[in-house]
Amino acid sequence: MKVFTVLSSLILGMVCSTAAAETRPNILWIVVEDQSRHYGCYGEKLVDTPHIDRLAADGVKFTNALVTAPVCSTCRSALVTGMYQTTIGAHHHRSGRGVEKIHLPNGVKLIPQYFQDAGYYTSLGSIGHITGQGKRGKGLGKSDYNFEWDQSVIDGTDWSGRKKGQPFFAQIMLSGGKARTQARSAKNIPHVKVADVKLPPYYPNHPVVLEDWAAYLDTFSLMDRQVKQIIDRLKKEGEFDKTVIFFLTDHGVSHARGKQFCYDEGIMVPLIVRAPERIQTATVRDDLVAHIDVSASSLYFAGIEIPDYLEGQTLFGPEFKPREFVVSARDRCDETYEQIRSVRTMRFKYIRNGYPKRPHLQPNVYKDHKEVYHAIREWRAAGKLNPTQVELLFADQRPKEELYDLEADPWELNNLAGDKANKKTLKNLRGTLDRWIEQTGDKGQAVEPMAMYDSDMAEYLRTIRIRRPGRAELIQENIDLMKRWWAEGK
Repeated sequence: MKVFTVLSSLILGMVCSTAAAETRPNILWIVVEDQSRHYGCYGEKLVDTPHIDRLAADGVKFTNALVTAPVCSTCRSALVTGMYQTTIGAHHHRSGRGVEKIHLPNGVKLIPQYFQDAGYYTSLGSIGHITGQGKRGKGLGKSDYNFEWDQSVIDGTDWSGRKKGQPFFAQIMLSGGKARTQARSAKNIPHVKVADVKLPPYYPNHPVVLEDWAAYLDTFSLMDRQVKQIIDRLKKEGEFDKTVIFFLTDHGVSHARGKQFCYDEGIMVPLIVRAPERIQTATVRDDLVAHIDVSASSLYFAGIEIPDYLEGQTLFGPEFKPREFVVSARDRCDETYEQIRSVRTMRFKYIRNGYPKRPHLQPNVYKDHKEVYHAIREWRAAGKLNPTQVELLFADQRPKEELYDLEADPWELNNLAGDKANKKTLKNLRGTLDRWIEQTGDKGQAVEPMAMYDSDMAEYLRTIRIRRPGRAELIQENIDLMKRWWAEGK
């Protein structure tokens, strides 16, 4: 696969785009849950992903793409609006679900609305909708937005209902890393051997953790087969080479330093764009990308004017502007209150912990029931974790600031925030974040109103008592703990 400079790639893309300007392409987002970049085209040798690797070979692979939020509902809220979730008030995971509601700021529209207004057929579905199995006819695919929205901006669960010749804007949601059990038992993929698994150094080689990681890697091969099903349908209908495909995940692996956290394991995602006759194929781009840039880029390919307010930026064409950094943010997840901000440049990562007196692994029922968390805690109690693992996963408090040299320390193990040699870098990135907070109006800087927290927790408890009643008491205990910590200034 050839590596081109961003400039040469953009020039070629502009030429190809001009040549294809007479036709409006279909736009397809394939969004996968809970996966980092462990695809074959990103260097993972234990998985079998030929179809996704082919998408990369036929298009552009981005090696430094990051989500602006490392948890699904906040990430998806940002993607579908092209805005930072902190700008539009959608930064708390699964918020606005109770009697207290969240509304988008005036003038902000969902990306599907722009396509619908331009004459596109819009859809939101799952692999079941695409293949005609499973969820067809059972409602839309996963949206999970943290604000009120009008579902009329979506015309269907797939593009089959469109008029003859009408282009479509489609979103297909795949279960990804959440399909560990399904992947491990699947008969149509090769399976990763536990003995071949090599974990990041901050996770222990506990048998349960190793098996979980093997199952996680199996989900990549499973998703590859589902992507093949999508491609096969497009080819059968003669739409494959008329469709611009964006392939990405909503955040990284669900683990103790991945999902919900601003380390690269949580925020670095795959991003592949295949746009026949519109961009140079077999291209690798190393420039920094925010996942909200997919929104602006989609409008660009469709020839739809990109709104001035959009915080996502097109990755192609004459309006492309390279990013010097990407900011990611984690706020409340379920009952667990948090505030983390990160700034990532090509070399450095700066993290600011808004609640440094709280532990890294705060109590959270969604995570605490997982077997890997039980296993890690089991080995900690038995004294089987090494000092680095204990410090990174189980410290009672965290530093206010973290700084990592990603070239020398890609696993983010050594915090350089107190290192005099990096004092200037720390100051610069601290200032970068301060300016970003002010310029974007980061709504996460203010403590969530207790009325909203109580409203969301009441709805959370109501649904959990229906689905998993045994967890309701534990969630209530954590809610009480959060309120006690607030009262204590912790």
